[in-house]
Amino acid sequence: MTRPLRKRFGQHFLRDPAVIEHIMRVIAPLPEQLLVEIGPGDGAITVPLLKRCGRLTVIELDRDLLAPLRQRCGAMGDLTIIQNDALKTDYRELVEQHQAIRVVGNLPYNISTPLLFHMISQTGCFSDMHFMLQQEVVNRMAAVPGNKDYGRLSVMIQYHCQVIPLFSISPDAFHPPPRVQSAFVRLLPYANPPVALDDPALFSKLVKQAFSQRRKTLRNSLKSLLSEPQLKACGVAPAMRPEQ
Repeated sequence: MTRPLRKRFGQHFLRDPAVIEHIMRVIAPLPEQLLVEIGPGDGAITVPLLKRCGRLTVIELDRDLLAPLRQRCGAMGDLTIIQNDALKTDYRELVEQHQAIRVVGNLPYNISTPLLFHMISQTGCFSDMHFMLQQEVVNRMAAVPGNKDYGRLSVMIQYHCQVIPLFSISPDAFHPPPRVQSAFVRLLPYANPPVALDDPALFSKLVKQAFSQRRKTLRNSLKSLLSEPQLKACGVAPAMRPEQ
């Protein structure tokens, strides 16, 4: 009997064996690596990861999933379960002997964007990140200037990471099927970001302000932070819109 899903957690459990195998191929986990899975659910990705690596740490908020997960994975390797909200987890505490984390996750679609911002605030502890997300979110992450999908998420993710969309996933691969197309994406944190910033906090504030009313020109959306002469001095046309 299938346990009723908690809608508040945005749960859509992966079921398609071919998709799971494709995920394993692109992640290519190795036994000596430090792997952390966000939102293991009922173990669709957890089981093959644990079989390949021998040990795995998972972060799961839904306490009802913990006992079945332990039972299913108990004989497969060293599974550490952390019952916590992924949005509140300090991933730096999971780093072992300066070994960076490889993180994998079927992220709840209802919190995917704030969770991505939380992850990039700690990119120094990750070697790579592989996430299953809404196709729309992946499109925004990878968008380039001038594209309608280009926005705050694009700018902030691309400052911290190289974004590599890998493949799309049909709703039929999940139970229950989501109402949207999904995609699998790889994020590779930069050792040195593509641009140098004197004040990362101010940069983040400026980007957020610019896209808060994206149909406005930069002259209007940034007037509380920059004057028109200052924009021109930066080589930016005040009449441009942020996605340009």
